[in-house]
Amino acid sequence: MKILVTGSTGLVGTALSAALARDGHTVCRLLRPQSKLPAGSKDGFDVAWNPATGELGGAGVGADAVVNLAGASIADGRWGDERKKLLRTSRIETTRALVNALAKMSARPRVLVSASAIGIYGSRGDEVLTEESAPGTDFLSGLAREWEAEALKAEALGIRVVLARFGIILSRNGGALPKMMLPFKFGAGGKLGSGKQWMSWVTLEDVAGILKFAIENSAARGPVNVVAPGAVQNAEFTKVLAKTMRRPALFPAPAVTLRLALGEMADALLLSSQRVKPERLQQLGYSFLYSELPAALSAVLA
Repeated sequence: MKILVTGSTGLVGTALSAALARDGHTVCRLLRPQSKLPAGSKDGFDVAWNPATGELGGAGVGADAVVNLAGASIADGRWGDERKKLLRTSRIETTRALVNALAKMSARPRVLVSASAIGIYGSRGDEVLTEESAPGTDFLSGLAREWEAEALKAEALGIRVVLARFGIILSRNGGALPKMMLPFKFGAGGKLGSGKQWMSWVTLEDVAGILKFAIENSAARGPVNVVAPGAVQNAEFTKVLAKTMRRPALFPAPAVTLRLALGEMADALLLSSQRVKPERLQQLGYSFLYSELPAALSAVLA
C-alpha cells in the first residue's frame, strides 16, 4: 500500500514509518517546509506539505491510507496562552487542512487514522473508561474533542476514519518515559502526588502494531483506545520502574510541588487519573506484544 504519514519525524511517526517500510509498504512522509528528518532515515520518501496553504505535493496522490500524527508536544513547556494556541493549531488546523487536501483528490485514500489522546476523558478516578465513555471538561478534553471532530469530517468523503486515542507511550527514545526515569537515575525518584492516579500506558512497539492493524482492518472505525490492558496506579508504576532500573523509589513528589513547578500541566499530565481499557482493540482481536507493565518496561529498557 501507499501510505501518507504526517508527523513522520516524531517519536511515533519515525517508528511507524520504519515498521511500514519493513512490511513492504510505500511510505510518503508529508513534510512541512521547516521539518527535518532524523539522521539516516531511509523509510520512504518525502512529499512537500504546507498546511497553511493547503499545498500537497503531487507524489501524495493515489495513496491507499493516511496516518495523521501531527501535533506539538503537550509536555514541552508550561501552558501559557501562546503554548495552548500552538497545541490547538498544530492539531486542529493541521487536521482540517489535511482533510481539505484529501477532498480535492479525485482518487481518495480508503482510510484515515488520526491521532488523538486518552486525555479526552479527563481525570476520572477509579472509573474504567472505554471508547463509549463520555469526554471530560478540561483543556485537554476540549482539545481532543475538536481534534477528533476535524478528522471525522473525512467520513463525508467516503473515507473510513479511525481515531487513535494514545495513552502514555513507553520508549527509551522519547516521550514521557525518559523524563520519568531522570530522577530515578539520581536516586531521587518516587510516586507523584498520592500515587493513586491510574496510568494507562502502551509500548511504542505496540503503538506501531496497532496503527498498522487499524490501517489494514476494515472493521476498525471511530475511537480506538491505544493502551495496553494492564493499566496501573502511579505508586505501582513507580515501584516497577524503580525495580527495573535497580534504583530506589524513596522520594515522593507532593502534588503542591508539581503544581508550583508546572502549573495546569501538572494536574493534566501527572496527577490526573485515567483507567482506560482497550475494549475496541480486544473486540477486534488485536494481540498485544506487551500487556503487563513489568515485561513491557524490561523490554523497553533492555
